[in-house]
Amino acid sequence: MSPESQIPTRTRAPKRFAAGLAVFYATVFGIVGAYLPFFTVWLKAIGIEASWIGVIVAAPSITRFTVLPFVTAAAERHHALRAALVITAIVTTLGFICLGLLRGPLAILAVFVVTACAWTPMVPLTDGYALKAVTRFGLNYGPLRLWGSAAFVVGALVSGVLSDLIAPEHLIWVIAAAAGLCVIAAFGLQPLDAPGVRPAAPARPVRLLRNPAFLAIIIAAGLIQGSHAAYYTFGSIVWQAAGYGGMTIASLWILGVLAEIVVFALSPRLTLSPALMMLGGALSAVLRWLITAQDPPLAILVPVQLLHGLTFGLTQLGTMGLLVRHAPGHVIARAQGYFVACSGLAMSGAAMLSGLLFARYGLAVYDLMAVMALTGAAVVAVWRRRLDAQPAGDQPHNERSGG
Repeated sequence: MSPESQIPTRTRAPKRFAAGLAVFYATVFGIVGAYLPFFTVWLKAIGIEASWIGVIVAAPSITRFTVLPFVTAAAERHHALRAALVITAIVTTLGFICLGLLRGPLAILAVFVVTACAWTPMVPLTDGYALKAVTRFGLNYGPLRLWGSAAFVVGALVSGVLSDLIAPEHLIWVIAAAAGLCVIAAFGLQPLDAPGVRPAAPARPVRLLRNPAFLAIIIAAGLIQGSHAAYYTFGSIVWQAAGYGGMTIASLWILGVLAEIVVFALSPRLTLSPALMMLGGALSAVLRWLITAQDPPLAILVPVQLLHGLTFGLTQLGTMGLLVRHAPGHVIARAQGYFVACSGLAMSGAAMLSGLLFARYGLAVYDLMAVMALTGAAVVAVWRRRLDAQPAGDQPHNERSGG
């Protein structure tokens, strides 16, 4: 097995490069930390109905399998990951500012779709940028990625404090401010390629989609991560209806992400194979959603939220490990685009269906999420041996191998 097929455990990258990447990860997920707990609360506060909320929050997921793959492919083809991150950060900030000026559901949907076209590529572009550094400089993905999770905690905490101090209809400005910080951090990113070094021309990307193992990876990951759709869409609304205050809601989100941070921090010591990590994350998601569907009290919600470290964190580590193993290094950002596109397809479908089912059946929508996660677990279980095996005759970072 090529040593480049595994995520290294030693950091040999220049400190300035690693620091800039860590700060950018923090700001990217700082936006998510402000967005996830309270964007739907803001929508409700300005009078948007539940069915429309489900459609609006599905917009980012839809762009993941439509616009996003083209953005990541173009950025990688032109060796312009850093430039793409700067541009998408600027457009995202302007988009959230415009949203704050709107009130009609159709207008909000239209502007949010445009905003999402820039916002959703940021995470796969950053992950692609980071995984190139993993193989080139010896960075470890988990400890680097945890700064994004830590920033999510800060973003959710700040949003929780502000939600008790300002009117819900002004929460959008907190998200816009977080996006503004991301623009500043984007200019601090260092070029990935050394000056004067001409990157090798990429091979045809279509081969990724002809690789059954790669397809199994992104389909399974899409189902597992997509099973979080009801939680992301209606989690805060359900907790608010149950009488929990802004700080309690933020704390519940933070608990899940703290567990995620622990998993990322301990990732260099984990001995599980990437496929087993994904399988563990999927089975944990099945348990989590089945319990959530029962409307558990706060005492039960706390340990259930801690399962997020497994349902998201462990799944993410397994997915990244398998992508490094099965995708050639020169198209790793493109592979990220395909992965996020598949996740977006699963997430958008689940989000829109959740909006319809939640309005009629309430928390029973989480039973559907459990089925999604179980299906993802089945895909991993069937393909586990193939996924954990090194592809014969196709070293993942050989520049001659097909994309």
